[in-house]
Amino acid sequence: MAREKKREFRDWEYWGKPVPGFGDPRARLLVVDSSGNWLFEALYRYGFASQPTALTRDDGLELTDCYISAVGRCAPPGNKPTHAELERCRPYLEAELRLLRRLRVVVTLGRVAHDGWLKAAGWWATLPPRERPAFGHGAVATLPDGTILLSSYHPSRQNTNTGKLTRPMWHAVFQKARRLIGE
Repeated sequence: MAREKKREFRDWEYWGKPVPGFGDPRARLLVVDSSGNWLFEALYRYGFASQPTALTRDDGLELTDCYISAVGRCAPPGNKPTHAELERCRPYLEAELRLLRRLRVVVTLGRVAHDGWLKAAGWWATLPPRERPAFGHGAVATLPDGTILLSSYHPSRQNTNTGKLTRPMWHAVFQKARRLIGE
């Protein structure tokens, strides 16, 4: 549990505990490692969210056919989770995966999410290293059970401000997710 509030949240009621996943329990799309406005705008654009922004937990945002989770559940010091922190958080993602029985497409945001999801879903241990899906922006892999893994660069300021990840690149990932799911 957090002991100090992050500066930008000092005036807010502060959770200070691991962040739970949220969304539609019947989702076919799972997004691993949410990241603010870029994500909600894209989910809205492609029909997975009721509005393009989310500012508070009671702002009316609803997800349709989409669930958002994370490999790390707390804001770590320096925004860089340690291996030990990710290991401690993995059981939460594993539990959510057991409950999300309709998943067809998983979008991982960044290499940490990519590798963390593969571990939580059991593929890291099941697949030999050479057969594990490689991380790369826009990379698509179909796993032996039919789940489709779609990777994206994380929409961090470092990636978006430098142009490593642009809005068209970002939108292409969610357009592809929509197409893979259908409808």
